Amino acid sequence: MKWVKLGRVIEPKGQYDWLISHAMLPVADYIEGDIYRIYFSGRDKNNISRIGYLVVDINKPQDILELSKDPVVDVGSLGCYDDNGVSPTCLVSVDDKKYLYIMGWNKGSRVRAAEVSGLAISYDSGLSFSRYSNVPVLERTTDEPYTILVISSIIIENGVWRMWYDSADYWIDETLPKYNIKYAESTDGINWIRKKIVAVDYLYENETRVSRACVVKKDNLYQMWYCYAIGTGGYNMGYGVSEDGYSFQRKDKDVGITLSDSGWDSEMICYPHVFNHKGHTYMLYCGNGYGRTGFGIAKLMED
Repeated sequence: MKWVKLGRVIEPKGQYDWLISHAMLPVADYIEGDIYRIYFSGRDKNNISRIGYLVVDINKPQDILELSKDPVVDVGSLGCYDDNGVSPTCLVSVDDKKYLYIMGWNKGSRVRAAEVSGLAISYDSGLSFSRYSNVPVLERTTDEPYTILVISSIIIENGVWRMWYDSADYWIDETLPKYNIKYAESTDGINWIRKKIVAVDYLYENETRVSRACVVKKDNLYQMWYCYAIGTGGYNMGYGVSEDGYSFQRKDKDVGITLSDSGWDSEMICYPHVFNHKGHTYMLYCGNGYGRTGFGIAKLMED
């Protein structure tokens, strides 16, 4: 596997009030022809995230056709799970609706932040969204009591919503959680059944974070791209495969994309979003500082 980097799509540099810094967690949504709308979160002057979008022709992804002046999902009401910021994690088109799963940022405990998943729905082809609820769709439980529960990827098969999500096992200290990728199912995308299934487990010594799964099914094989971190260090990219979608064999050495020698993605690459378009496979990914330098795009070389 070999990815060819096509360059940075956007560098956040104060284009709008919601985009003073960072361009995080890109999620692509097909519009028509070769046109895609890409949702992502920027941060304002107070470091609070909001979700906006840009529009590109996939053949010329560095030429931005449109950049939303205002966010399409703003922060939640004071005291809610997302009152300190929101970021996109996954999008599913259902009939004439678009389900955008969002990560809410909250500082309501001793740890640096709580990150849990909610849902916003669009009824106008993705131009605007309204929250399904002011509470998360993935709540803490006795088995998963920690405040990192982030929906990353969903595939609907035979009426079953198959979901892969980040889930914390514990916090090492107030700044560093330890989490990997787990699996759940639903019949409606809202109520989830969790059976303690670990889809991607830890592999390396002192590995602390395995995050942001993106699953694509091809020829009856489930492929997953994700990012992982050792200790307090930054993310690098990983890759795994599965025949059933429940448990993935890690093949990180085969991921085919790594840090650049210099520039905006030379220190970190993370938060992959992989999608297919007209027989080709693309990856959106964030660069240094968890997207502080923006996000870029790569294309998979065909065998």
